[in-house]
Amino acid sequence: MALRRAVTLNLRLILAGVLHCTIAYAQQSTTPPRTFTNSVGMKFVWIDPGSFRMGPAHMVTLSKGFYLQTTEVTQQQWEAVMGTNPSHFKGPDRPVETVSWEDAQEFLKKLNAKEKDSRYRLPSEAEWECACRAGGQEPDLLEAANLDEVAWWYRNSRGATHPVGQKKPNAWGLFDMRGNVWEWVEDWYGGGGYPESRQLDPTGPGSGVPRALLGGSWSSGAFGPFRCALRVHARPGYRGRSDAFRCARTF
Repeated sequence: MALRRAVTLNLRLILAGVLHCTIAYAQQSTTPPRTFTNSVGMKFVWIDPGSFRMGPAHMVTLSKGFYLQTTEVTQQQWEAVMGTNPSHFKGPDRPVETVSWEDAQEFLKKLNAKEKDSRYRLPSEAEWECACRAGGQEPDLLEAANLDEVAWWYRNSRGATHPVGQKKPNAWGLFDMRGNVWEWVEDWYGGGGYPESRQLDPTGPGSGVPRALLGGSWSSGAFGPFRCALRVHARPGYRGRSDAFRCARTF
């Protein structure tokens, strides 16, 4: 009788242990790490889902979290994936520039192959702006008095890009979200203004001619203040000395 009780107790403990491990593994596998660094040395931070006011007039909700690179893609990282360096302002830790939206897509294709992944991509315009605002912890508008702390722009850049990560990051640990280089996003550029209704996971127009770039660059600021909503556009094949990108990754 005592032996039966002991066997029964041991079985219960074993089953409880297996169940605990299964639950713990399930919780761990669905909880993304807050940061990670890939084999190319690109560091990413986790951006939680949430709602924010995008542009001047409408609310946007992002229902899914995602990873965003803490800096723009550097020339060293580009060379590790592509084997070339198209940049005008040379330097391994400077952002790669003189790259088009189409060039960025080719980089992402090769990066996914290198990492044996399929989730690296450009951020949407809404994702990028949400990250720039850091959940409302960063102001949309930055005047010149505060801009030098976080951005390379026309007054302090000396007419060139600078190594990434030298300025103060925003509240979510993202560097150079304003200034240094314009950043391509996935969206077609919508030139008709912002919608007034609440948007869920917007991805911009379904088609178009130019793609959107956000954030300003080393040559920006002479004719107006910096905003998270600052945006321009260019054809997908255009390559400019102030045009670059940072990567996102789906969880």
